Amino acid sequence: MKRLGSGGWFGYQSAMNEIEHDLLLTLNELAAAAKQMANANPKPSLLPLFARIDTLARQLPRETDPTLLHYLRQKSYEKAQLFLADRDEENVAGNCGH
Repeated sequence: MKRLGSGGWFGYQSAMNEIEHDLLLTLNELAAAAKQMANANPKPSLLPLFARIDTLARQLPRETDPTLLHYLRQKSYEKAQLFLADRDEENVAGNCGH
């Protein structure tokens, strides 16, 4: 399957659908909240963000890139965030090869 936005300077972001865009925004929000956890008092609940990510992932169209779907199934949210930001080359391969 050809990855959306592969090649050229447009990258994946230019070919994102609305669900993927919302997913990237939510993943960015999760990353920001996670960075603040060490100093936050009281600690914010991340459960609503995880629930939103799961809801958006279920809404992705059938033709969604299998790599993104893999990251989301494995709860590899940082990898999914980098993928959607067209920075997948920064991802370090895990035990599964992704």
